[in-house]
Amino acid sequence: MPVLRVRLTGSETDANAVMSVVHGIEGIERVEEVADLMPHMDDDDSSSAGLVDDLGSGGVHAVEIETPDRRSSEQVREVISRSAEALGMAVEFVEEF
Repeated sequence: MPVLRVRLTGSETDANAVMSVVHGIEGIERVEEVADLMPHMDDDDSSSAGLVDDLGSGGVHAVEIETPDRRSSEQVREVISRSAEALGMAVEFVEEF
């Protein structure tokens, strides 16, 4: 069973909206936000350490989606891309988190 891994950058509300749309696709087995263990360049040595994030961009949401086959995976990719664009989110499809 193929597993898509997606990083969504935006608000929690927008990430939940995208995940809800994916849940509505027939045959989708699982849509789950998982812990993203990748550091996001906010360590103590970073030049932006301690600065305020005034962009209000929200956070990074790591989402795993189980699909029944490759065709469904492509459909999910299309739906996520369109939904994220409509909400002003950044989306990245990755092999692993």
